[in-house]
Amino acid sequence: MNAKHPVCAAPALETPAPAASQTYSYCDLQDTESASTALAEEVALAIAYNGISQAVMLVTPTDLEDFIVGFSLGSGIIEDASDIYDLQLSGSGSAQYAQVTIANRAFWNLKQQRRQMAGTSGCGLCGVEAVEQALPDLKVLPGAPLPPAEWLDGLRQRIGAFQPLGQYSGAVHAAVFMNSQGQLLLGREDIGRHNALDKLIGGLIRQKIPTTGGLAIVTSRCSLELIQKVLRAGIQTLVSLSSPTGLAVQWARRHNLNLIHLPQQSAPRVYSPATENQA
Repeated sequence: MNAKHPVCAAPALETPAPAASQTYSYCDLQDTESASTALAEEVALAIAYNGISQAVMLVTPTDLEDFIVGFSLGSGIIEDASDIYDLQLSGSGSAQYAQVTIANRAFWNLKQQRRQMAGTSGCGLCGVEAVEQALPDLKVLPGAPLPPAEWLDGLRQRIGAFQPLGQYSGAVHAAVFMNSQGQLLLGREDIGRHNALDKLIGGLIRQKIPTTGGLAIVTSRCSLELIQKVLRAGIQTLVSLSSPTGLAVQWARRHNLNLIHLPQQSAPRVYSPATENQA
């Protein structure tokens, strides 16, 4: 891979940050004067596949098509974006609806999973009925070189350009993609950390952005469900701004996923690929 110092591509802000936020008034405990601030919004998104309700997710109301594609792939409902034949959004306000038409094979697999997921902004495995569904058999990645250290220089500051809602109102996580030349290309935000990653994966698919040699960056804690999502998407390197869990590290090593933690004030920590003397 090219080791020259990375540059930041101009992010495509399809939806202005204020569109996913509203202004609310507040006052201090000891002050009768009122003030106002912008807060991130969330909506309930009901997703149905071939007419059968599958999940209700609390999401930030931006890039919903990206989210549905990424959610469908990252949750194992589809194996490839071509399994989605049609996607229709409806509803208004805090109640949104998605009708997704998927291939018969994908719908059969979905029915076999026998799960109803009640989505939240915290846990990515809510509603899973069996341990086997929480710990599925996933393909081992072929392995990829680690990114040059220069690519991570000042990364925390550079990804700010891809966090318009976070900069405006706070309260949201971000997922950003860096390509094989070290360029930041695409970012997505959501109140849910796994939702942000789903949106990013869906955006990469829908915009046909190659992921080979690139890496995903998440601003949230890195636990198992994020590992599973990038594995299903075929992304070979994941950088987290927060510490990974032990199970996340175990899965990353087992599946040849490069897993890097970028602490706030110290050098990047490579947890995977594992060396012989690592625990």
